[in-house]
Amino acid sequence: MFKQPLIQPFASNQPIIMACHLTGIFDVNRSTTLVDDDYSQVKNWADAVTKLKLTGIIFHNNFSAATCRQYENDYIKFVEVDYDAVYNPNVYRYFIYQHFLQQYAQKPGGVFITDVSDVVVVNNPFIQEEFISNPTAVFCGDEPKCLNNEWMKDHATHLRNGIPGYAAYEAAFKAATLLNCGVIGGNALVIQQLVEQLCDVHRQHNRNNQTAYTGDMGAFNFVARTSFNDRLIHGHPVNTVFKAYQHERTDCWFRHK
Repeated sequence: MFKQPLIQPFASNQPIIMACHLTGIFDVNRSTTLVDDDYSQVKNWADAVTKLKLTGIIFHNNFSAATCRQYENDYIKFVEVDYDAVYNPNVYRYFIYQHFLQQYAQKPGGVFITDVSDVVVVNNPFIQEEFISNPTAVFCGDEPKCLNNEWMKDHATHLRNGIPGYAAYEAAFKAATLLNCGVIGGNALVIQQLVEQLCDVHRQHNRNNQTAYTGDMGAFNFVARTSFNDRLIHGHPVNTVFKAYQHERTDCWFRHK
């Protein structure tokens, strides 16, 4: 999966923020195919990580060696990966994270996985008291709506038809806040457990998804609510209001659109 060996600083104990940028594949969310080697798509993400002197990894399939050399620094590392077209990019990223965490989950003290083109880190989450005092929590993004909304109903049709108990979960959590998988983090071992479950769902039930929806939001809400509901922390201070474009806010860990 990784086209080159992972190197330092991954052998140390420091926390990591990770993102994927997979191009050359039709993106059903954007209704377009992202062009290869366009650094502008990840620049804001990388600049924010660098400003806070955190460690950021961008997994990619089409950045050129020249682009990686130009923009890699003490804080941003590029890791080239193979892409498996059996899955859409929104889903395949979890297999990339799974592969990384299986090797390195014992070492980072904490980890966040985020969208790369519309999420930026504003404050170092790993030094926040709420993060430190909740070592078993799953921190994630959310949206100002409940799970029972028309978009999620359509998005989850494929999963609902394939996963026993999915409809029952939707009924049980219909009034719960809609979680957003654009920001997910916590202790590396906890996030490894979450990612393993997500990959199991996608491997078993989302390989042949031919709908106009990726299934990543449906799978994440399903796994988070059914396996981690008693330790979810979302909303302030983790994330700004989704799609509120609160560019001036500095009181949250992450801005999401």
